[in-house]
Amino acid sequence: MSVSCRYAAVLCLNAGVLVLSSAHGGEPAASAGRPAVVLVEAEGFQNLGGWVVDQQAMDQMGSPFLLAHGLGTPVDDAVTTVRIPDAGKYRVWVRTRDWIAPWNGSPGPGRFRVLVDGKALSATFGTVGESWHWQDGGVVEIRGPNVRLALDDLTGFDGRCDAIVLAADPHFVPPHDLAEMDAFRRERLGLPASPSDAGQFDLVVTGGGIAGACAAISAARLGLQVALIQDRPVLGGNNSSEVRVGLSGHIGQEPYPALGDVVAEIGPVGYWDLWAAKKYPDRPESRRVLEIMEKNPEKKTHNAGPPSNYRDDKKLAIVAAEPNIHLFLNTHATAVEMQGDRITAVVARNIRDSREWRFPGRLFADCTGDGTIGFLSGAYYRVGRESREETGESLAPEEADRMVMGTSVQWYAVEENQAVEFPDCPWALAFTEETCQRMTRGDWDWETGLNQDQITQFELIRDHALRVVYGNWSFLKNHAADKAKYAPWRLTWVAYVGGKRESRRLLGDVVLQQQDIESGRKWPDACVTCTWGIDLHYPSPENSEHFPGHEFRSIARSKKIEPYAIPYRCLYSQNIANLMMAGRNISVTHVALGTVRVQKTTGMMGEVVGMAASLAAKQKTTPRGVYENHLAQLKQLMERGVGKKPPSTASTESRP
Repeated sequence: MSVSCRYAAVLCLNAGVLVLSSAHGGEPAASAGRPAVVLVEAEGFQNLGGWVVDQQAMDQMGSPFLLAHGLGTPVDDAVTTVRIPDAGKYRVWVRTRDWIAPWNGSPGPGRFRVLVDGKALSATFGTVGESWHWQDGGVVEIRGPNVRLALDDLTGFDGRCDAIVLAADPHFVPPHDLAEMDAFRRERLGLPASPSDAGQFDLVVTGGGIAGACAAISAARLGLQVALIQDRPVLGGNNSSEVRVGLSGHIGQEPYPALGDVVAEIGPVGYWDLWAAKKYPDRPESRRVLEIMEKNPEKKTHNAGPPSNYRDDKKLAIVAAEPNIHLFLNTHATAVEMQGDRITAVVARNIRDSREWRFPGRLFADCTGDGTIGFLSGAYYRVGRESREETGESLAPEEADRMVMGTSVQWYAVEENQAVEFPDCPWALAFTEETCQRMTRGDWDWETGLNQDQITQFELIRDHALRVVYGNWSFLKNHAADKAKYAPWRLTWVAYVGGKRESRRLLGDVVLQQQDIESGRKWPDACVTCTWGIDLHYPSPENSEHFPGHEFRSIARSKKIEPYAIPYRCLYSQNIANLMMAGRNISVTHVALGTVRVQKTTGMMGEVVGMAASLAAKQKTTPRGVYENHLAQLKQLMERGVGKKPPSTASTESRP
C-alpha cells in the first residue's frame, strides 16, 4: 500500500466510514454447539458520535476505550450495527468503571446508557466500581439478524466504555483476567493468530511527536524506507491540537546550524519564536519568523491555544508527502521481537479495528516518550531522581526517589455575550474562596502525578486533573463571591490526552549530567545544541499546603545555561544494539532532562537519529558503530542538514 493510500485509509477510519470487520459489525464467530457470544469493541463502533478513543491506559487495562468528553454537556451517541447469529434472549455485559470512585465521589459523573435497537437497558453504566469490570446490563430480546447498539452519554463528564458482550447463555460471564480477556478478544473478534506484516523497513520509528516525525523525515530524505507508528489520529504529540504545548527551545545553533530545519518545516510559529526573533533580529531564522508574523499578525498563544495554532494538518501533509515514509496512525506498539541483543520487529495494534501489525526492520527508533520500545526490548533505563551522592549534581536530591516532572492537562474558557451555565460537581475536588484558582485558562503549571508512576497510574493521574478542572470551574461559576465575573465564560476546551514530561529514560553510552552542561564539556560527537535552562518542576508549596497528596499546580525552578551541544552517544541504547532514541526518553539524568526535554530540541534529536540511521543502514553497522567508525560522515550530514531550502532561494528538493 502506498503512503498516500494508507494515509487516506486512516482518515476514512477516523471519520467512521470504513466498513468494520468481524464483531465490529460483521458476522460474529460462533463455536459449534455453544450458545452465541458476541463481543463488540466500543472503539470499533462505526459512528463514534461525540465520543473519543482513549488509548493512554490500554497497556494497563487491556484495550482502548471510548470516552464521553463533553465538558459537562452530553456528547452525541456512538452507534454501530452488529449481526447476531440467532434471535432470542441475550444477557448484555458492558466493560466500564466509575472513574471518580478512587476519590469516593458520589454520584459517579460518567453515567451513560446502552440502547439496544433504540431501547435503553435498565442499568445505568459508569456508576459503580473503581476498577475496570464487566457490569451486568440485564437480559434483552433480540429478533435479529442485525441489532443497533448505541452509547447514550448522560452527563458529558467522561463516561467510558471499553466493550459490550451479548451472550445467549444467561449464565455466561466474560473473563476479567487480562490474559484471559486478551484470548477471549482474539477468539471473538476472529483475529489472526499472527500479526500481519506491514512491510520491510530500514528504520521503524515508534512515536509520532515532534522527535519521531523529524526522525522519520530525516531518514526518509536520506533514502531509507521508514515506518512511522503513532497511536493517535494526529502527529505532533505534545505539540498537537490534542495537547497544545507550544514549541520551546531554539534551532539553528552552532556547531550545526542546519539542525532544526525540519523542525521549522513542520512546526507552527509560536511565542518563543517571536520572542527570539525580536531579541536577535539579525539571525536568518529570525528574519523568516518576522516575515511570517507580518503576514499573519494575530497573536499566537504558546500553550492552551485554539487548535489551529498547532497545525496538525501541516505535520500530516509534510509526512504524507515523503515517498519513503509509511505512516501508521491510530497504531499502538504492544510488543517487540528479539534476536539476541537486537530488535527484529515491533508489533502494534490498531486502536480502532484491533488488527495487529508486525513491523520488521534493521534499525529502530524509540520516540514514544515513555521509552516503550526500550522497555519491551529489555533496554537499560532509569525512572525518577538520582541521588546527589551518585551523580554529584548540585540540583539532585540528597536521596534518590521516584519523583518525576508531571503531566499537564491544560484548558481554557471563552467569553460569550450572555450568561453560560455549568453544573455543580459535588464529586469533583472541593474548592473554597481561599483555595479556588481564579482564572480562565490553565497553562503548563496545571500539572499532576509528580509523585506517581506516569505509566502504570496514568489514567488516575489524568482523571485527577479532570476532577480538578471541573471542580474549580464549577466553584467559580456557581459559588464564588465574584461568580458574576465568570457568568459569561464558557469552558471550551480541556485536554483529555495528557502532556507528559517524564517517565522512563533509556540509558546510552553516555548519561548526560548537570556538570557536563554547566562546564560546557566538549564532546567529540557533539550534535544537538540545547538552549533551554535546566528547568525542573516541583509541586507548588502553596498547593501542597491546601491539597496535601492531591497537588495539581506546579512550580518551575530554572537555572540558566549557555547553549550546549549534547553527545550523539545519548541517542542510542547501551545494551540493545540497533535501538536509537529521540525525545524526553534519551540518556540523561533527571536533572539534565530539565534542559533537553523541550520540543524543538527533541526535534533536532530526531533529525540526528535519522541521519545516523542512514549511515548505519548503508554501512551495515550499528548506531554505536556510527560513532566508532563513521563519525566524520555523521558530522557532514549534520553540517548539510536535511531540511528543504526556502522557496524564495531554491527549489523544494532536499539538500544533497
